[in-house]
Amino acid sequence: MINLIFIFGAKYLYLGIIIIAFIWFLSQNNSRKREILLLSCICLPLIFIASEIAGRLYYNPQPFVVGNFEPLIPHQADNGFPSQHTLLVSAVSAIVFLFNRRLSLLLWFLTLFVGFSRVYAGVHHIIDVIASIFISIIVITLTHCFWKIKK
Repeated sequence: MINLIFIFGAKYLYLGIIIIAFIWFLSQNNSRKREILLLSCICLPLIFIASEIAGRLYYNPQPFVVGNFEPLIPHQADNGFPSQHTLLVSAVSAIVFLFNRRLSLLLWFLTLFVGFSRVYAGVHHIIDVIASIFISIIVITLTHCFWKIKK
């Protein structure tokens, strides 16, 4: 039973985080929606580019490749650094944090569960998850600081 919970967390929970954030986004006024959308359109590509650069600088095969075992979820045997699932949901959680700290606490909790589930499932090392979170936070923080300076 515990494996099913972590399989859900590793494979599907990221969709729930995106849905929660999208419903919250729809509830915002038009001015706030524009601000969130603009920040997202700037940050998400930058986060993707930063993760691609990080992945090319550091190769970390998945635990199931190194340990020669079957992971709980099917996955390609490639570079696990950084965790793309964790990268996406940490980006969403960090963007929401700038506008709604209370909701972001829930999203960050779920994000950590996604990351831990990916480690538990055997498709990522903890460093892959931590790096994803740091990449998202650093890019969003720098973008937000630059944005505030320009305003």
